Amino acid sequence: MRAASDVGGTFTDLVYYDYDATSGKSGPVRVAKADTTPPNFEQGVMDSIHKAGLKPAEMTFFAHGSTVIINALTERKGVKTALITTKGFRDVLEIARGNRPDLFNFNFRKPKPFVDRYLRLELDERTTYKGAVQKPVDLSPLSQQLDYLKAEGVEAIAISFLHAYLNSENEQAVVTEINKLWPEVSVLASSEISREWREYERTNTTVLSAYVHPIAQKYIESLESKLAGEGFTEPPYMMQSNGGIATVQSAKDNPISMVESGPASGIFAAAYLGNMIGEKNLVVLDIGGTTAKCALIEDGDVKVTTEYYIEKDAKSPGYPIQTPVSEIVEIGNGGGSIAWIDTGGKLHVGPQSAGAMPGPAAYGRGGTKPTTTDSNLILGRIDKDCFVGGEVVPDMAAVEQAFAPIMAGLGVSLIEAARGVVRIANANMTNALRLVSTNKGYDPRDFALIAFGGGGAMHAVALAEELKIPKVIVPVNSSVFSAWGMLLTDLRRDYLQTHPLLVAPENAHLFADEFQSLKDKAQADYDGDGVDGAAEIVFEYLADLRYVGQEHTVKVTLPLDSAGDIDLAQTIEQFHGVYEKRYSYRLDGAVQLVNFHLIARIEVPKPPLAKKEITGRALSDVILHERVVDFDQHGIHQATVYDGLALEPGMGFDGPAIIQEPSATLVISPGHRASVDGYGNYIIQLDFTEKGA
Repeated sequence: MRAASDVGGTFTDLVYYDYDATSGKSGPVRVAKADTTPPNFEQGVMDSIHKAGLKPAEMTFFAHGSTVIINALTERKGVKTALITTKGFRDVLEIARGNRPDLFNFNFRKPKPFVDRYLRLELDERTTYKGAVQKPVDLSPLSQQLDYLKAEGVEAIAISFLHAYLNSENEQAVVTEINKLWPEVSVLASSEISREWREYERTNTTVLSAYVHPIAQKYIESLESKLAGEGFTEPPYMMQSNGGIATVQSAKDNPISMVESGPASGIFAAAYLGNMIGEKNLVVLDIGGTTAKCALIEDGDVKVTTEYYIEKDAKSPGYPIQTPVSEIVEIGNGGGSIAWIDTGGKLHVGPQSAGAMPGPAAYGRGGTKPTTTDSNLILGRIDKDCFVGGEVVPDMAAVEQAFAPIMAGLGVSLIEAARGVVRIANANMTNALRLVSTNKGYDPRDFALIAFGGGGAMHAVALAEELKIPKVIVPVNSSVFSAWGMLLTDLRRDYLQTHPLLVAPENAHLFADEFQSLKDKAQADYDGDGVDGAAEIVFEYLADLRYVGQEHTVKVTLPLDSAGDIDLAQTIEQFHGVYEKRYSYRLDGAVQLVNFHLIARIEVPKPPLAKKEITGRALSDVILHERVVDFDQHGIHQATVYDGLALEPGMGFDGPAIIQEPSATLVISPGHRASVDGYGNYIIQLDFTEKGA
């Protein structure tokens, strides 16, 4: 029995299946959902296991993704953290960068550092920009500094020295000494977190990882304990932001690597599915209860970046996190996003969310704020008689009461208010989709939109209409797609090393030496994790390249020649192409490699995507009923409602229609055609000749 669990802001999803290692055969993939249980998120995981009727003692593999890390950062629920840095660099976090997104705001203030100045200490040491230790670290003040930090109630210490990405000797000396003098405190060095340059970004990443380190350890150990207490004998695996899984020890050592673990698995699952059905160019949309996540997949390739930020918006530069993360845009718009009116009388949706408790007003748990889910219920898009799979009778009186301030404030009816909320939510998500497509030089019309998460199917067709995307794909089990993705991911580690080099034949041996060094490190790390020594490590070679004299880079997959060496001439040509797509021009200048990037993967068994059974039933047999649905600009129509679980491959029909499953609802506007492929995925072909589309 192989299982995976994804903790979201509202629901905790479980996906599981039987796998026979001897024959290689797999049973059907099954799913379960339970409420997320903050702050004890592991309880929601166990609830989903119990709801599915699973016994942990029968499981042989368990992968887990969670919002614990990102929630601790955004809600400022980490531990009191200190920073020890090179003498003279105490204020790197305060100085940050000069980028001001809100350029004409004279009241602009840089984001407050996660470590206050009185907890930022210095030690005298220096490593040169070439990695040579010019001055060994002076440890004599350290004992007194630790006494001071103890008295201040510090629970975690981040260490970030100048140029430690090239030589970690001085940092490691401090770690060793702290472990001697204060073994109880959590301590992380920047060289263990990031080997890239840029002092502010590397320091901030180390600080954020230290800030959540004790929380991550406690959470993972609590989950391990609960699973073991019910008989699970294997170590669980943790989903990372780079789209791979890691051992629990690796996750504990560098918790910031899990900052976007849930969204990453959904994106890689989308790439996997797209490859199977012949759709390699995808715009990805994952709508959960709290947020919507967007990404772009080109030719089956999921883009991974270390230029990731939290809390970045139109007015704030946010906080950089220099760890490999699938390139995503995340906004605070989900099913539980709250609608509200500002002091100027303008309607907004999100980023505040009703969360799991109390949830949308319709749940009848005390929610008093109007949400996107409530709006879709009012408009007839969600079935009142099958709300939350029929487990909850919606409290429509509470919904109307929640919308009363919106109706009064805007002078509109309940239907008009609900319509407005959905329109604004869709506009917010459309803008996010543009950030990963048109803003980066991609035409959405050349892609298909794949939508999943509890709310993905609800909004997908409307968003595709806005962007003129010709096809929408809603995968089978779409509401738990991210959890399913965790069963498809391999063990993965990313190794990045800054080492600026001209891309030229005379440096070919240096390219080979650097990658070999990273491969040796990968082998040692997997051995240290206790991974089966017979497992084959698959390597992928990437690099961050730029024109000589420029500041920033683009990431390129490095081609190999027939001998298995990096083909430098082809590398330059590929760089020109990637650069031109991103910036619309190319130069004749020399090309420089800035960061080596090695991906080291160990493949794990994956559940086959089973074909859906065809019984020969007629389309009329899977019609549940008809109901009045408000399709906004398409008007109000009597829509045919189909039972999604009973639909079979080959069936097709035109909108207006609704496909209804216990945990997902697909809204198909008039004029568009829906069909079911061999795996049970829903394919919607959009017809843009339809008036209003």
